Amino acid sequence: MQYSLEDNRNDTIISLDPRMPATPASVEQSGLDPSFLLRLAAKCAAEQDTTTASHLAERMKLPKVIVNVLIKELVKLAYLEARGLAGEDVRSDVRYALSMKGFEYAHAASRQSQYVGPAPVSLDAFCRQVGLQSIHSERVTPERLTASLDGLVLSNTLVEKLGPALNSGRSILLYGPPGNGKTSIAERTSQLFRQTIWVPYAIEVGGHVISFYDEAVHHPVSEADTESHPKADQRWIECRRPVIKTGGELTLDQLDLTFNAGPNVYEAPIHLKASGGVFIIDDFGRQQVAPQALINRWIVPLERGYDFLTLHTGKKFRVPFDELVVFSTNIAPKDLSDEAGLRRFKYKIFVNTPSRDEYIRIFKSYASGTGLAVCEPDLHLFYDRKYKDDVLASCYHPKYLLDFVSSYCEFNDIARIASLDMLERAWEGVFTSE
Repeated sequence: MQYSLEDNRNDTIISLDPRMPATPASVEQSGLDPSFLLRLAAKCAAEQDTTTASHLAERMKLPKVIVNVLIKELVKLAYLEARGLAGEDVRSDVRYALSMKGFEYAHAASRQSQYVGPAPVSLDAFCRQVGLQSIHSERVTPERLTASLDGLVLSNTLVEKLGPALNSGRSILLYGPPGNGKTSIAERTSQLFRQTIWVPYAIEVGGHVISFYDEAVHHPVSEADTESHPKADQRWIECRRPVIKTGGELTLDQLDLTFNAGPNVYEAPIHLKASGGVFIIDDFGRQQVAPQALINRWIVPLERGYDFLTLHTGKKFRVPFDELVVFSTNIAPKDLSDEAGLRRFKYKIFVNTPSRDEYIRIFKSYASGTGLAVCEPDLHLFYDRKYKDDVLASCYHPKYLLDFVSSYCEFNDIARIASLDMLERAWEGVFTSE
């Protein structure tokens, strides 16, 4: 179901996404305690000498109808004082300034929490919104999968396994020898999903603020990508589904709330910021913490679709776990965990070394992109010489070899040809010997 809004100025119809969070029409509909909003408004007002309803509405991302209620209450409590109109027009906003009593109130509020900015959304509203925009509701089509993997040389068997796994929105373990595209496959998932989602600036839990929106991982859609949403709750930002990648630096602490004692504000953990998107754990098994410990931490989220976080006060609360989780490793699964742990991964996909034909295709493709000529008989002879016995071909080999050839030719000012002699030189310069 979709709604539409007619614009009488140009008779255009703006389609509204039914998943879009609606603008609250009252303090009650904001989902926040009135005292919390009063303290936030006072802190925002303390940022400058005078303020107006329009400025507070923009700063707090709340409609003016709510801000006017807050101002009226702050004036009633003698925390705000009117200072005349902001302009010469009688329709201009009234300017307000904090009284001495108001400054004391704002300072007391800052000691409780230094957070100043967009009003957070309630935990209930966040959980409800994640459910509305679940990654499970968007279908990955064969056409999207093919387009996302463009440029990668993968076997048809591998692609056929990837499709259902990625479409499931469940956990995936990509394993196999290093350098064969596991990370590249995981990163390409960012191109699979086309729907946008709404991300809150912050979340309120028990009077505490959890900072959520992160410019590094949440990418807002531009006005050119979508129609504006005049009815959307401005405390939410419309973004593309996030894709967060972490590797050997991942620790158990990063999967919990980060408490900043100075400002008394929390930072959401990285996997919570990935809600509605993709969370990639690269080089799984090479973290400082044992892989079994990470798997144990994820048992409840992976199995039940929710997680528990804890405030520094000891209060525990439940949050949704709605994301596609992709683990990538070149360690044998049996060395990562026992069978009980491995079954937490719903899909286990082996990414093998390239076949001879696939290797040649990768080689030619990269050579074409770098402007190097390839002597095909020499290439086949080189393959037969090097890849025998226990030496396995890898998808990354062509790039490393051709980068060496390109640099060598450029330095010596000779023809850019990947001949047998040049490839032999490259092999000695790129790979270590026994």
